[in-house]
Amino acid sequence: MYLALPASSPCLGRRPVRRAYLHNPLNPFKSVVKLSVNINKIATLRNARGLHARPDLLQAARDIERFGAEGITVHPRPDERHIRYDDVRNLKSVVTTELNVEGNPTPDFLALCREVRPEQVTLVPDAPDAITSNAGWNVVQHQGFLRDVVAELKSHGARVSIFLDPDPALIDAAASTGTDRIELYTEAYARYYPTDRAAAVLPYRDTARAAVAAGLGLNAGHDLDLDNLAYLAQELPGLQEVSIGHALVADALYLGLENVVQLYKRQLRAS
Repeated sequence: MYLALPASSPCLGRRPVRRAYLHNPLNPFKSVVKLSVNINKIATLRNARGLHARPDLLQAARDIERFGAEGITVHPRPDERHIRYDDVRNLKSVVTTELNVEGNPTPDFLALCREVRPEQVTLVPDAPDAITSNAGWNVVQHQGFLRDVVAELKSHGARVSIFLDPDPALIDAAASTGTDRIELYTEAYARYYPTDRAAAVLPYRDTARAAVAAGLGLNAGHDLDLDNLAYLAQELPGLQEVSIGHALVADALYLGLENVVQLYKRQLRAS
């Protein structure tokens, strides 16, 4: 049975949980990986009933931070099927940790980032009709384009991360774009984890090592959940942040949002 102490528990003191652990209590020499919660699915539920329907997306972001998350992630798409551009604008004045805005760097997306100036922008090469992100960048082919985009975003104060498939051969080209971090696309890891977790994580570990050697920060995301998260965090050197949305929101239907945020943070501390 899953159970976590709520952020308001007297056992955890009065300070927000996100500040309670600067380092991993099981390994004081390793920093705890940050949890950024993707709230796209909360917006999907809201949109099913119209513009001003419940749940309140901004209140959800406030609560998720209060429950212990170290960041809020959104991925607005051109059709605004879940997160709307105005949501991103409004979230900027609400989020007190870090706002991570993901998306394909179209002119409209870049204009939004120039206006909002999120703490982090994650560049994802998804097609306009993609249900969800399904591939990382071909950084060799798009190296020049990405270099220009990264430079522009960094000039507006954003930390930039590039969505990347697990392949150490891509790291040099990624680093040459000037990006601060890469985000490893973990769908393949999640798919093969139940049958052979060691084989599933191997290309990710190799890519992480190459990224660290190249001086890049490391994020990860896609299909991570309470079953596969701790092992990934244990195996990836230099992992700094994970972005999790679908599984976390699905778990919250049964276990409650506050409890689930704590459960995911517990998996990261276990690494």
